[in-house]
Amino acid sequence: MSFEEFKDIALMEFPSLTGDQLDRFRRMEELYRDWNSKINVISRKDIDSLYRHHVLHSLAIAMYLKREGLTLDGFSVLDLGTGGGFPGIPLAVVYPEARFTLCDSIGKKIKVAGGVAEALGLQNVQCVNARAESLDSRFDFVVSRAVTTLDNFYPWVKDKFNGSILYLKGGDVNAEISDLTRKFRLQKGQVRTWRIDSVLDDEYFAEKFVIQIEKTYLCPPKSE
Repeated sequence: MSFEEFKDIALMEFPSLTGDQLDRFRRMEELYRDWNSKINVISRKDIDSLYRHHVLHSLAIAMYLKREGLTLDGFSVLDLGTGGGFPGIPLAVVYPEARFTLCDSIGKKIKVAGGVAEALGLQNVQCVNARAESLDSRFDFVVSRAVTTLDNFYPWVKDKFNGSILYLKGGDVNAEISDLTRKFRLQKGQVRTWRIDSVLDDEYFAEKFVIQIEKTYLCPPKSE
């Protein structure tokens, strides 16, 4: 997928994107190619599919939120296990009024994320080389992309967010959700799934989901 192809999809989904935001997306390919030649954080095969496999996939979270009538703007967001900056950096471009903390335990990966964020002039991004359990702050949202199984991931962040986890995951998510809700006694309504290919008609996104895990589930009021 070329930048122009990505741009067409991005503007269809987010028509209010400014020229500056689009320019940041355009510059991502050159920046990641340059960093990847020094520190390999994206596979050689995937770097040629940066916009489809990484940038657009990251923005699936924003597409889901849009359909739910929600936004990250005005909120604090933890991207745990960000690697080279996904999904945090693309989301930080779309949500300039949100405050993103990109966290990874591997120093060379967070160095790339920090370098890209700085080059793009993203003032709403902070990069931290740390493990989840060492973070003292609480956040409104947690985002992540297939770092581990849901039941492994949840205890890392369950005491660090007030709103929701937004997790990008593929495969047999129903089995993972079942394990998650059973182990942590979550109510069924606290976990929602959204098929990315319901919007992005692309074979790559088949069987890929945004999973939202809410802190609490408020039952709708009974009708009188």
